[in-house]
Amino acid sequence: MSGGRVYDMSTRFIEVLGARENNLCDVSLRIPKQKLTVFTGVSGSGKSSLVFDTVAQESQRMINETYPAFLQGFMDNLSRPDVDELRGLTAAIAVDQARLGANPRSTVGTVTDVLALLRVLFARAGTPAPASAQALSFNTPSVQASGEIAVKGKRQTREFQVTGGMCPTCEGLGTVSDLDLDELFDANASIHDGAIKAPGYNAGGWNVRLFAGTEFFPGDVPIKDFSEEQRRAFLYAEPTKVKVEGINMTFEGLVPRIKKSVLSKDREGMQKHVREFVDRVVTFQPCPDCDGTRLSPQAREIKIEGVDLGEVCRMPIVEAAAWVDALRLRGFEALVASISKQLNNMVEIGLGYVALERSAGSLSGGEAQRVKMVKHLGSALTDVTYVFDEPSTGLHPHDIHNLNRLLQRLRDKGNTVLVVEHKPQVIEVADHVIDLGPGAGGQGGQVVFEGSVADLQQSESATGQYLQRPAVLKKEVCKAQGELRVEDMRKNNLRGISVGIPTGVLTTITGVAGSGKSSMVQCFLKAHPDIAYIDQQGIRGSRRSNPATYTGVLDAIRKLFAKEHGVKPGLFSPNSEGACPECKGAGVTYIELPMTPPVEQPCAVCEGRRFQPEVLELTYNGSNIADVLDMSAADAREFFTQASIKKVLTSLVDVGLPYITLGQPLNTLSGGELQRLKLASQMVAKKSEAAEVLILDEPSTGLHLKDVDQLLALLDQLVDQGKTVVCVEHSVAVMAHSDWIIDLGPGAGSEGGRVVVEGTPARVVEKQKGVTAKYLAAGIAT
Repeated sequence: MSGGRVYDMSTRFIEVLGARENNLCDVSLRIPKQKLTVFTGVSGSGKSSLVFDTVAQESQRMINETYPAFLQGFMDNLSRPDVDELRGLTAAIAVDQARLGANPRSTVGTVTDVLALLRVLFARAGTPAPASAQALSFNTPSVQASGEIAVKGKRQTREFQVTGGMCPTCEGLGTVSDLDLDELFDANASIHDGAIKAPGYNAGGWNVRLFAGTEFFPGDVPIKDFSEEQRRAFLYAEPTKVKVEGINMTFEGLVPRIKKSVLSKDREGMQKHVREFVDRVVTFQPCPDCDGTRLSPQAREIKIEGVDLGEVCRMPIVEAAAWVDALRLRGFEALVASISKQLNNMVEIGLGYVALERSAGSLSGGEAQRVKMVKHLGSALTDVTYVFDEPSTGLHPHDIHNLNRLLQRLRDKGNTVLVVEHKPQVIEVADHVIDLGPGAGGQGGQVVFEGSVADLQQSESATGQYLQRPAVLKKEVCKAQGELRVEDMRKNNLRGISVGIPTGVLTTITGVAGSGKSSMVQCFLKAHPDIAYIDQQGIRGSRRSNPATYTGVLDAIRKLFAKEHGVKPGLFSPNSEGACPECKGAGVTYIELPMTPPVEQPCAVCEGRRFQPEVLELTYNGSNIADVLDMSAADAREFFTQASIKKVLTSLVDVGLPYITLGQPLNTLSGGELQRLKLASQMVAKKSEAAEVLILDEPSTGLHLKDVDQLLALLDQLVDQGKTVVCVEHSVAVMAHSDWIIDLGPGAGSEGGRVVVEGTPARVVEKQKGVTAKYLAAGIAT
């Protein structure tokens, strides 16, 4: 037992003894069961290490071990966390912000199982005639098939019809894709002169020489002057053997060639310039035959009270819930009540603006987490440990009240609810609070407070102090230098609004979830392509990518080591000459076992350090290259004296990432951390590459109230440099510190899409229009 503590086993607790995962400093504590416990602390203090990487992971690992070895082979290989002992664990369900994947057939309706219930309802109660549920499934095609059946003991082959609900034109996807020919080539230029705009078709390259050297059309004539036959061959010719410059080659029209060479590849694996080309050239349109509903004509004929399934799925969920609640179908009351409960839970949790047909992959991390939460609300399981990762992400203060009620409902069903959070509104409803710190990284990992919210507010911890401190309106707002304007915006729920963003100041775009903020941002990005959009999406790269490589500071560090010892810089790259020959610089090796996934373990040769022994003997100021990659950004800033290196490391500290190590794989960073890494990179970009207008998507995500102050100082610094900074935000602290606010709403979905109020924070408070003004006024010092 760690620390000699004696625990009262007569009470119900999850007991953690000696947790050392990541930066945890031999933490021992008791978490009350069947209570709502909120874990707080500055960014990087160890909250996720304790809740997700220790408690939730060990619970899941132990459950996995109860399955047969064959089934375990299909499960994630979870290692035992670094902890002396865990007692009183129950089955844990981690509800994080991982996106729901990009499967185009996965929708909000399928993920929540609401669509399955609706299909059953339409199959049983729909007219003109009842149908099977699969006849309403957009994932089931209608096909002729044959099979053997037994007739009086004899096997006979019979033909039969499988009736599914899939639209045959779009194959149940709801959209059809095409290429924008204007983006594919310049009709006013010849092939020789670079008419083809696709990547890889540079003047003098083989692709251009192939197209220009065929006999099907001239290479030195503008494409607009091609005959109809020449144009058809240029665009759509079948693969044909040709001889170009004496070499036998295969010629194929530009459209099928581009589809095979570029569009068939995974978009996330593409280089940036190729991705940008794909985004420009590919157009997706609603399927002309099913109007985007994904359903076959036969499926759309089945209706309840004049409404078909596709129309229900297209409604915002708040409208679909109202439609279901109004149904009076005798004999189907229980089924209707079950559907109504699920839909109204989604409305309550702040997803009323989303439609059931919405692609699951298009949901933000916060929306995805709330969709997962809805599934668990309908579960009959009790005495389960639910673990949530900042469930308030993406929610307006107005919506957090409903979120709190749902968390309390989960608790009241007899479950243990563990929440990692920073928002005061969520902290305030906790039964128990565990505050970690006092700092981040090596300065964190300790329990600095345990107890009630009231006691936390009186404590000296950073969380307790900031809970008692209201936001303050900026005393003097900056004066706009000009305006970026977009007229008549009509994307999604925007109702033809015209908005101007003042330049040279800090602007916050606010509004409840689903009010149209993201749609407005997309309109501005399209109208002003020079804007840098810094979101929380993942950064392309492998597990070898890290903050040092992403910011470019590793190049300068490698040159410094190389100059010190008179060797090549490549020697200090784990991806080049200096890599450990055993693990090829990965730091880990994989053991292939039958019937189980590969087991990852530290490389036995380099012990996870990734470099050859000879390289590790070369030091700078007493540290080798592996030591440097293990340093936190804050420690590395103190270690190096070179101005160019310190500038990059200072930017990482300034954006609230002092604790991340330079060699930490990017796939281990959260969405908020990735966003701040992108911001740090933008801050140190060359003047010719740096954007003058920055739009940040909820930059306060994942930040403690103390860290938000540091973020605001950084945003002020950018404005002082002449930048225009725009934040899409729900944080009252960020709103109050803005120079200008644009509030959208008044509601979500069809009830939003309008400008409720715009002006300085003081003016917004004074006018008291909309829910944003209400919460801003309540959260500021008077």
